[in-house]
Amino acid sequence: MLSSPTCGSLLSILEVLSAILPSDNRVTFTVTACIALFFCFLASKFTVTPWRKLPPGPRGWPLIGNALELRDKQWLKFSAWRKLYGDILFLDAAGQPIVVLNSQKAAADLLDRRAGIYSDRPQWIVASDIMTSGLLVVFAHYGDLWRRMRKAAHEGLNKGSSKDFHTYQTAEALLLARAGLLNPKGWDRHLRRAAASMVLSVVYDTPPIRNEDDVRVQRINNFVQRLTRAAYPGAHWVDIFPWMRNIPSSLAGWKRQAEEWNVQDSAMFQHLFLGVKESIVSFPSLPLYCARGDSFSQTRGDDRPSLSATLIRDAGRHGLSTLENSWLAGTMYAAGAETTSAVMSWWSLAMLAYPDCQKRAQDELDAVVGRHRLPTFSDFPHLHYIRAVVKEALRWRPVDPIGLPHRSTEDDFYEGYFIPKGAIVIANVWELNRDPLVYGDDAAHFNPSRHLDANGRICPGPADTKEESHFTFGFGRRICVGRHVANNSLFIDIAICLWAFTMNKVQGEDLDIDGFVEDGLVVRPVPFTVDIQPRFPEAVALLAHECESFDN
Repeated sequence: MLSSPTCGSLLSILEVLSAILPSDNRVTFTVTACIALFFCFLASKFTVTPWRKLPPGPRGWPLIGNALELRDKQWLKFSAWRKLYGDILFLDAAGQPIVVLNSQKAAADLLDRRAGIYSDRPQWIVASDIMTSGLLVVFAHYGDLWRRMRKAAHEGLNKGSSKDFHTYQTAEALLLARAGLLNPKGWDRHLRRAAASMVLSVVYDTPPIRNEDDVRVQRINNFVQRLTRAAYPGAHWVDIFPWMRNIPSSLAGWKRQAEEWNVQDSAMFQHLFLGVKESIVSFPSLPLYCARGDSFSQTRGDDRPSLSATLIRDAGRHGLSTLENSWLAGTMYAAGAETTSAVMSWWSLAMLAYPDCQKRAQDELDAVVGRHRLPTFSDFPHLHYIRAVVKEALRWRPVDPIGLPHRSTEDDFYEGYFIPKGAIVIANVWELNRDPLVYGDDAAHFNPSRHLDANGRICPGPADTKEESHFTFGFGRRICVGRHVANNSLFIDIAICLWAFTMNKVQGEDLDIDGFVEDGLVVRPVPFTVDIQPRFPEAVALLAHECESFDN
């Protein structure tokens, strides 16, 4: 049916002319009329289609659209395009609509307040469907299985439960600080080891890892690297041309390799998870060193917390199989280890580039903690500047500058713009975290004081940041489920390290503050060296004494 008034009038005129024309001209006239009506129909559809109201954006190439412009440094391109096209951009990647959100308001309005239609994930055919059988919760589609897995993870890692892991995190912070003093040249390796060991302890209740060459760490890190590279936009053509998934494995090396990795990684995660289950049943009284005030004491093994233990205990309530729980536990490691070490690496660079911030943090530690004991979590309420340093490290250089993309499940309109069903929706976290309208003219600089009020206490963050003061942990129902564990780990690592030593630039070496390495979805600073010096003689002795428990 034609609803356009213009087309309706044209149809009436054609009917009248058809009646009065000679019969021999009617065939020609009928053909011409049909063609005219067809084009009128197209014009009518074009006039009323919502696709005319797409957000503005850069013009792409025929067929492939903007696909070639999305292969690297996407966050910087998106920020540059904001100046040309505004807070909401539209891109076309070989027919796949992409909407980029470059303002905090737009991101919160859609991904938080309309989470019901923006909580799905794009279709990662290699990274999610093949390599992880759809069981990697951060990539999984929004549905019943995702809800059950998400609920189980939240109960094991929420703000209250995360306090159960203070023991593991304190132990790793002590070992990290000691390693930095003993071997400053290996600082990046120490950061990777400490993060991997901490997350393994939280997830699987393992003792501290001695070095980054531990076979468990190597295997899981290899999985993380493969996965993040497979999920990187443009990594596989099949994600752009889904019909390629039907190619037989015998003819598609990429598909055959992904299937082999799936079998290998699934066996690894089930082995780790079942190891926890066996230890709970067979060895309920193994000792664990737990923080009690400013020292360590032993507790029974059946009191030992871990995410896997929680999943095992509540498996029936959440309706998750052993395979699903195994992948859920593995996901938490994959999401936590690499990102935590990357944040610590950016923080280290900030301490070298902004020594005044380091000095102020150490002055606070001297005033609150003193030099006769090490910082503990009991000092958390009083170490406002240290907590501000954590927030600023996460804001200043987000390790996932475009976050993980969302996907719309319904057609939607926002501020007059049309967002089609199936569009990939990306919040440009880099731009959101560095918006001078929100964070001031020095938004590009590392300045923890922006998170403090006039009395030097932590102040409420910008609207919609959920007390984080940044958007690095994501949005809505897809917000990082392990953010409380991450915040706690960063706090105690930074507090103990800055209490024990000072970090300095190596003489003769320049710092590349803006340089970075894209390792899949995680962005780290370019490699740099650190000169680490103890702040006072007692620091080395106190650290050695506290670490004795872990050397036995």
